[in-house]
Amino acid sequence: MKKLVVLAVFALASAVTYAGGYRVSLQGNKALAMGHTGVAVVNSSESVFFNPAALVYLEDKFSVSVGVHGVFSNIAYQDTQTGANARTDSPVGTPLYLYASYQATDWLAFGLGVYTPYGSSVEYEDDWVGSHLVNNIDLQAIYIQPTVSFKINDKLSVGGGPIYVTGSVNFNRNLNRTLTDLDGNRSNVTIDATGVTSWGWVASSMFNFTDDLRIGATYRSEIVLDAEDGTAEFENIPNSPLTPFQNTSIKASMPLPAEMSVGMSYNFCEKWLFAFDFNRTFWDAYESLDIDFGNPAIPDSKNARNYKNASVYRFGMQYEATKMFTLRAGYYFDESPVREGYFAPETPRNDSNNFTAGLTVNLGEHLQIDASFLYSHFKEIDASYNYYFENGQAVPFKGTYKTNAFVPGLGLTYKL
Repeated sequence: MKKLVVLAVFALASAVTYAGGYRVSLQGNKALAMGHTGVAVVNSSESVFFNPAALVYLEDKFSVSVGVHGVFSNIAYQDTQTGANARTDSPVGTPLYLYASYQATDWLAFGLGVYTPYGSSVEYEDDWVGSHLVNNIDLQAIYIQPTVSFKINDKLSVGGGPIYVTGSVNFNRNLNRTLTDLDGNRSNVTIDATGVTSWGWVASSMFNFTDDLRIGATYRSEIVLDAEDGTAEFENIPNSPLTPFQNTSIKASMPLPAEMSVGMSYNFCEKWLFAFDFNRTFWDAYESLDIDFGNPAIPDSKNARNYKNASVYRFGMQYEATKMFTLRAGYYFDESPVREGYFAPETPRNDSNNFTAGLTVNLGEHLQIDASFLYSHFKEIDASYNYYFENGQAVPFKGTYKTNAFVPGLGLTYKL
């Protein structure tokens, strides 16, 4: 029974790590409708996120953009050898954003952004076949980013600023595949950490070759969330000295990886805009996750993850149909950072094809309604998680995963 402690640590580590590595690309309705491009696009205060250096080129003295997305996701799992299957019953996620920009002079602008680049919620049926890895998980991370933008000359600008992050995670799993109390209730653990904070930074630049052709680059630093006061709560534990599971504190670190984006935009035929972004996220920051339990009876753990760096290729188009309507469409291909053998069911994420569309409705000179829609199709994959242990032996958890998501979005832009 003592070995149950060790396997609990390993499974917990995998859950927290995978959730931390889940990136949500929903940082603006205008940009998302164009395939989430924006590094070299100047059209609203959404540039606070995509490229702070672009703020100084906005025509409006003051601009505010606010919006929300509804994430409807579905994960289907099946093991063709055993016939076991499961489907998530995940609540609707609501990533949000708020950006504001102020043009102080013709060479200086300020901005402020609040957005949620990390966050997911996944729920399987309790005691499903993979419950020893996860029953449910909920992750949230909110970024608060003040920025400044300088125009060096008519061609070149730079921008950036600090980032303050506050986050939380709640995770539940069964302790192993068979352990129950005397009434047959499965033994499980819930990990909770709230109010975890840290700091990072962002830096960017934009260069205008001509009035129609722009290029841009943005770098966002790695941010590590250190949970110092988390808790572990155990339920349905047999009353035995061989199962010393008692509620205790935990310490753990969750790295949010650095990312680099470069892009270009080109205006043509007066009313058309084409944009391309390339994003590289440095997931190799996930070498391992260390978890320290306050109860000395539970050994601390180091769990190797060995994520790989991954790229996203984004394409977008915009057409100014009339003074009232601006239409947008896009596509992006998103590579998975998960290596073979590390595919866990907490947030199963394979390479994905993503299709977007949307529009802006101009309600006069000052107010706009921004709408977008995203369909994400993850390639079906036969994969396994090879780092779950019982009695000192690895017990791989494998199967076929099908994942997709529908994401409508709605926002407002106000400018003066």
